Amino acid sequence: MPLIVLTGLCCMAGWLDATQRRLPNWLCALTAGLGLMVALLLEGPSAAGNHALHLAVALAVGLGLFGLRIIGGGDAKFYSGVASWFALAEAIKLLLYVSLSGLVLLLVWFVYRRAKHVPIRSKTNDLSDRLPYGLAIGAGAVLTALV
Repeated sequence: MPLIVLTGLCCMAGWLDATQRRLPNWLCALTAGLGLMVALLLEGPSAAGNHALHLAVALAVGLGLFGLRIIGGGDAKFYSGVASWFALAEAIKLLLYVSLSGLVLLLVWFVYRRAKHVPIRSKTNDLSDRLPYGLAIGAGAVLTALV
């Protein structure tokens, strides 16, 4: 059942990021809250604290990367939300699967834009020019839960 909930949240995030280039705060908070609640109910208070630590570390790193304009704020918050579903010991595995999913997304993005004769990166601030990395975060989280 927890995998179904996580998958649903990640699908919703992917859809919103792909269609609106937005990962709303309510979805990030819901993802984080449900992850901590599942950890508490299935693994106990100590494990929930460990999951909360993973969330805090991911949020601190994500906000630092956002401050450097490397990633978007929604991506930072959603990544920390999905991090709450995993113990801190699984942080590298989550990062690996999100990164691999991001690489696949980037390749698909590259091929799609080339096929449409659209520059890979334009100089405009049009939202459609931004890579919807929430798709990769969601796919990586689901892959981490499955493996």
